[in-house]
Amino acid sequence: MKIIAKPEYFARKRIMKGLSQRELARKAGLSHTYISMLERSMKTVGPRSAKKLSDVLEVPMEELFILKEQNKK
Repeated sequence: MKIIAKPEYFARKRIMKGLSQRELARKAGLSHTYISMLERSMKTVGPRSAKKLSDVLEVPMEELFILKEQNKK
């Protein structure tokens, strides 16, 4: 399973909290480039990072992220 941010909702919540990507990254202990990649669906997120972001944005994880099945070869 992969954890993927819901990009439009994720960015909207960040903006509604008045945070830039850099500010969100700093508060969550992540890099701003990672936040940018999440918002563009270019990167998956690990459970620990998803929890940190959820806590900072004060939104349940299931509202910010979706679980996606990995293709099996």
